[in-house]
Amino acid sequence: MKLPMFYVDDIIKRALAEDINYLDVSTVYVIPEDAVTEAYFVAKADGVLCGIDAALRVFELLDPTFQATVYKQDGDVIKTGDLIAEFSGSAVQLLAGERTSLNLLQHMSGIATATNRCVRLIAGTKATVAETRKTLPGLRALQKYAVMCGGGRNHRYNLSDAAMLKDNHIDAGGGIAKTVALLRQKAGHTVKIEVETRDLDEVKQAVAAGADIIMLDNMSIDEMKAAVDYIGGRALTEASGNITDARIRAVAETGVDIISIGALTHSVKAMDISMKIKQ
Repeated sequence: MKLPMFYVDDIIKRALAEDINYLDVSTVYVIPEDAVTEAYFVAKADGVLCGIDAALRVFELLDPTFQATVYKQDGDVIKTGDLIAEFSGSAVQLLAGERTSLNLLQHMSGIATATNRCVRLIAGTKATVAETRKTLPGLRALQKYAVMCGGGRNHRYNLSDAAMLKDNHIDAGGGIAKTVALLRQKAGHTVKIEVETRDLDEVKQAVAAGADIIMLDNMSIDEMKAAVDYIGGRALTEASGNITDARIRAVAETGVDIISIGALTHSVKAMDISMKIKQ
C-alpha cells in the first residue's frame, strides 16, 4: 500500500510553511547557498519503520537536485543503529527540512511500532487491532496508514464511511431500537451500522435491532465474554475502552473480532530516529 503523494504533498507544504515561514535564519546566514552535502537517517531505538517516503519527499519538494538511497522500507522491523537511508542535496534545504521530515518519520514510526506491539500481544487469537477517529487534525490518512504498516487494520475513516451510534446518539434518539430503525429507513444500502453498548441488556437490544457491529464499551472481561457468547456471530464484535498492554490479551481471548485503541494515534510515543550530516 502506498499513500497518494498529492495528499502527502499538501500536508508537507503546510508543515514547511509553518516551520520555515519565509526564512531559515539559522542556515541561510551561515551556509553558502550553493553548498552540497550528504546526510543519513539512523534508528536510535528498536521498532517498525513508517513514513520514509513522506520524510524524503520533504527534501524533494525543497530541492530538485535531492537524491536518496533507501535501505529500509515502511513496515520493516528496525534495530538501534540501523541505517535507514542516505541522501544528498543542498545543505541549506536539508537543514531547513530536517525537522519537518523527522516529525513525520518519528510520529508515523511510533504509531506503527505501538500497533505492532499490540498485534504481537494478541497473536493466535482471531482478534484484529484497529485505531479510532481520535487522530491529529490533518494527519488522519498518515496515521491510519501507519497503523496498517504495524499490522493493524483501519476503523472507519470519517463520519460518512459508516454509522456508529454511540451513547449520546442513542440517548438523544430514544433508545437503541428506535435509533437503529430510523437509521435503517434513511441510510443507503451500503452503510453498515455499529451500536455502542454499555452492558448485556444493551447488547441484547442491539442484536434484536439488527446491528451489523456491536461495540462492547468499557466492559469487564467477564462482561465481554458473556456478550460475545450471546451475540454468537450474529454481528461483529468490537472491544473498546481501557485497552492496555496488560489487558489486551485477555480481551482478545473473549472472542471479540476487533479491538479498537484510540491511544495508537492520539498519544503515541514518537520513535527515536536521527538525521546526521556527514562530516
